[in-house]
Amino acid sequence: MAMAVLSSSLSPLSNPLSPSSSASNFCCPRIYSRSYHLRRRLIRPLIASQLYPAETFKLDKSSLVLAETLSKDQLWAAACLRIRSFNKFRPSYGIDDHKKYLAEREFEALQERVAGKREGFRRVSCINATVPLSQISSFADDLCAACKFTDNGEDRVVVGTLDLNQCIRLPDEITGKRPQSLGIGADFLRAYLSNVCVAEELHRNGLGYALIAKSKIVAQEWGITDLYVHFAVDNEPAKQLYMKSGFIYENDEPAWQARFLDRTRRILLWTGLPVNYGM
Repeated sequence: MAMAVLSSSLSPLSNPLSPSSSASNFCCPRIYSRSYHLRRRLIRPLIASQLYPAETFKLDKSSLVLAETLSKDQLWAAACLRIRSFNKFRPSYGIDDHKKYLAEREFEALQERVAGKREGFRRVSCINATVPLSQISSFADDLCAACKFTDNGEDRVVVGTLDLNQCIRLPDEITGKRPQSLGIGADFLRAYLSNVCVAEELHRNGLGYALIAKSKIVAQEWGITDLYVHFAVDNEPAKQLYMKSGFIYENDEPAWQARFLDRTRRILLWTGLPVNYGM
């Protein structure tokens, strides 16, 4: 399956990235401020891109690492991948400066989010898929230049990323209904995926599926029992990815809300997670 911007949304400095579809062009919501929406910046869900490259590279997964990160270098690389995945840029004068500006905003918002400084979020984790730069440098120069970081002396590249958000709801997104009737604090058993995306050069390597599987492990460690993801109604690759990962339909966005936010209508999917009694 091809992936580009998996669902989810990037957030501005004042508002951390949001999920939506998460995403990927996998349709996960990205977290934006209202002013951001009014500027009509379009971000795709984190499941699969709608434009597939003619050829995709077969990745050697023996060197693939899926992990949470707080490293500034790696958060910057993830921010650059999201800007690269969720936006289409036309060649023009000053476009590189514009890309850098967007990446800086995403980076600051992402740092704010994972540091726990965003109101309404109990916890947020950035989960990345990374590979050694040497493994892909021969065919993905632009990706390597934009999304490279150094870890213990080794040059690596962020090739997939998502956010796991422990919260009641995501800004401007449909709110999940579960868990129900479990008393005070029950809403913190709920989490959402957002900003899911995979570098288009590496679509069809199962990276989106692997990222989601890793996010489920982290969510269980947090005590999450109900995991949600949003995707755009016309994003069939995102739908396939999430349903393959065990998500099922719960709700869809009212047409009036989608018109107000000037975007494609969103669908909300849910999956249950086993209770972690070892917490």
